[in-house]
Amino acid sequence: MRGRGTAVLVAVALGALGACGGGGDDGAQASGGTSASPSGDGGLSGTLTVFAAASLTDVFTGLGEQLEGDDPDLTVQFNFAGSSALATQLTQGAPADVFASANPTQMAVVTDAGLADGDPTVFTANVLQIAVPAGNPAGITGLADFGREDLALAVCAPEVPCGAAAEDVFAAAGVTPLPDTQEEDVRAALTKVELGEVDAALVYATDVTAAGDAVEGIAFPEAEDAVNDYPLVTLAEAPNADAAQAFVDLVLSDEGQQALEAAGFRSP
Repeated sequence: MRGRGTAVLVAVALGALGACGGGGDDGAQASGGTSASPSGDGGLSGTLTVFAAASLTDVFTGLGEQLEGDDPDLTVQFNFAGSSALATQLTQGAPADVFASANPTQMAVVTDAGLADGDPTVFTANVLQIAVPAGNPAGITGLADFGREDLALAVCAPEVPCGAAAEDVFAAAGVTPLPDTQEEDVRAALTKVELGEVDAALVYATDVTAAGDAVEGIAFPEAEDAVNDYPLVTLAEAPNADAAQAFVDLVLSDEGQQALEAAGFRSP
């Protein structure tokens, strides 16, 4: 997809902050964002910038490509990262059109700062699952294994939604975890498993699905004690408000919901 590299987008956003001191319309102009205006065929145009939780990478990328296909004059850019990092970037003035968080807590950071255009909508939900390398060489069977010192284990940092959910499931299971690494987002934890750097990681069920044959997933009953609701919202200072609403409408449509379900998400 055109311009979808996260690192590039973050660099541009941070460059805009440095140039203008982190504020409003100047930040949007520095990022190269343009307001949506009807193209020759009546479609959307300009650049749409979506800040979204890392666990949404695959399904949102597909929906963005669909929107670009329907509106050839529109370019969709994504910034996929941990929801806490995204909320911080937004409150510091990074320009964006849409924010999709992996839990209501990080969405509240943005709405409490007065950055949302209306009330967020919960559009999907997710649960945790244990990811292990193909073949499960360490013989992981459940959450209790996260208390073993002889295993290499990964979880998400507690400030991000997957880490907060991990704390809840460990408490429900009565397990004191002994992770070797706490990752900044769920995809980073999954990558540790895919590379064989850890024996297991606690990630979302959707991430196990996205990894295909590279990993195996182990479900556990305590996951239902920490179901993560995902809210999204258009932003009040969106440089491309028309395209922002179009993307939100697509996510909430039957087609968008089917794409989320196919990726392993569940109805909210």
